[in-house]
Amino acid sequence: MRSATAMRVASLYAGSRANTRSAAVRVALGVALTAILALFTTIVVEAIARDTFTDVGTFLTSTARPGMTTVAMLTVLMLSLDAVFGRRFLSALLVVPLVITTAFISNQKQHYLSDPLYPSDMLFGRQIMELLPVMVRDRPFTAVALAVGIVLSVAGLVLALRYGWRHFPRISVPTRLKTLCLGLPVIAAFGSLMDYSQYSYIRDRLQVVPMMWDQKENYRSNGFILAFIFNIPMADVAAPAGFGTQALDAIPARNYGYLSGPREKPDVIMLMSESFWDPTRLKTLQFSADPMPNIRAAQSGYVFSPEFGGMTANVEFEALTGFSNAFLPYGSIPYQQYIRRDIPSLATFFRGEGYAARSLHPFSGWFWNRNEVYKDFGFEEFRTEDTMPPMEKRGIFASDDSLMKEIMNEADGMDRPFFFFAVTLQGHGPYEPNRYAKNTIDIQGNIPDADKATLGTYTQGVKEADDSLKMLMDWAEKRDRETIIVLWGDHLPPLGSVYMNTGYMPDQVATRKASVDVMKQEHETPLVIWSSKKGTKKDVGTISPSLLSYHLLKYAGFEHPFYTGFLGRVQKKYDVVDRYQLVARDNTPSPNWVLKPKDLDPLVRDYRFLQHDIMFGKAQSLDRFFPQHAWLSADGS
Repeated sequence: MRSATAMRVASLYAGSRANTRSAAVRVALGVALTAILALFTTIVVEAIARDTFTDVGTFLTSTARPGMTTVAMLTVLMLSLDAVFGRRFLSALLVVPLVITTAFISNQKQHYLSDPLYPSDMLFGRQIMELLPVMVRDRPFTAVALAVGIVLSVAGLVLALRYGWRHFPRISVPTRLKTLCLGLPVIAAFGSLMDYSQYSYIRDRLQVVPMMWDQKENYRSNGFILAFIFNIPMADVAAPAGFGTQALDAIPARNYGYLSGPREKPDVIMLMSESFWDPTRLKTLQFSADPMPNIRAAQSGYVFSPEFGGMTANVEFEALTGFSNAFLPYGSIPYQQYIRRDIPSLATFFRGEGYAARSLHPFSGWFWNRNEVYKDFGFEEFRTEDTMPPMEKRGIFASDDSLMKEIMNEADGMDRPFFFFAVTLQGHGPYEPNRYAKNTIDIQGNIPDADKATLGTYTQGVKEADDSLKMLMDWAEKRDRETIIVLWGDHLPPLGSVYMNTGYMPDQVATRKASVDVMKQEHETPLVIWSSKKGTKKDVGTISPSLLSYHLLKYAGFEHPFYTGFLGRVQKKYDVVDRYQLVARDNTPSPNWVLKPKDLDPLVRDYRFLQHDIMFGKAQSLDRFFPQHAWLSADGS
């Protein structure tokens, strides 16, 4: 009996050991297969995001190890999710399509706007939906194929999840608990990688280096997934080194301009013209007529746009505040992320001078969060398509002509000086063929018919924008009060392959880092600063949008501690304040200045300090540099 019992115990023990070995083998196999799947996913994601397999191998085998770090992150994430779901490999049906789809969106964004996908792009999904009608009209077959593909993909994913839930191997409760006990701390450790502004021991050991000053290099070196994660905390802007009360107090207030203005205050109209650019710069083509003769005759210089093909709100932010995107995280959108309180702007300046301040844009007010931002900027009223009379359309967009007529109509009803800021819409892309009944300018050159059609539509829009400005200038010349008009293009238009097929640029999007001459060619838009009494302000040169306020107020006869005082000192030394290079008045560049904080020009350092104090700090410099804003705030208006 004892022998039989012993045999049964031995048999059970042997069986348990066999079962344990079998379970261990299954777990090890599951981990190995998940790791292989994570590796495959990383390769596919990088190939899609980079648009090539060329350097994916280098990324995976780099001594800095961002590739293997990405694979490890995906492996741990999928194993942990499997433990939550209780089914082996079920997480792959969610994680793999998600990261691959996101990489594809990033790829497409780079084709049109040059930048990869950032987490902040998720903030304006509604804006993309609003623009879908014109995109569908431009490429109807592509749109239908995409819609069918999305429906089939979603249906396939649902069916796959259902099948996986029923048939994928179950994970025992003990194994699930062990996996989560190991996986969650590892996920938390990887979470410490996210905040690029703080030291991370793990990131240091892995030799992963966030490159927030150069997002293209950041995505290339660290890979799409890691770079995307680094950008998640972008809304948290760290104070620059050396920032504090003493540093702000040390910024000299002397010789920074005094509050003064002209005896007769002029009316001011600022027009940011959507995608306005000079197409005759495409020298390999011939145009039957100049599409912008009036603007050319009144041209003051150029604006150096920090953007290309989109991101209008970032250019607008600089023009209205005098602050610079160069001091903010690359890829950020101040209108979406940072404007959460009253901020000094040209609107508050002019209101402090007794002006009415009004903004106009013939589109939805929520677009780029303008409804809220304009309130924080101090505008008394924001007129949108919802509060304007019905406007004539060009395609699906309101025409420049109708917006100019609305500006004139509102101006004629004003009984005090006014500051109007308007953003046009007619020039918005895509530039579908036959938007206009007839293109009045013929274009000749060796380019594909599709490119010629795109450029023909765009050029006709430029001509109509030029005619509209002429109408506004003719009206202004008949007025008793001086009227100053400032017009510039927010960025170059997204013309697709036109740039490459004409030899203007090597790619269909502008570069972010190049010589000064190349950067100006790919980022300059026409600038007009014109007075009905004094004519055109000449020889402005090529300037950042943040310096527009200086030139406008100087031409109008105003003095101000920040807009003409501090920015006056900036413009005496620099024409362009860009993330990658400062460009001096003599065209001398200072590339990669953000990487050399110890060598930073004190003037640029103070500029950054002032901006950080007003936007993110305690606004200690408000009274000294923005007295009108301080008065309005104290008055509750």
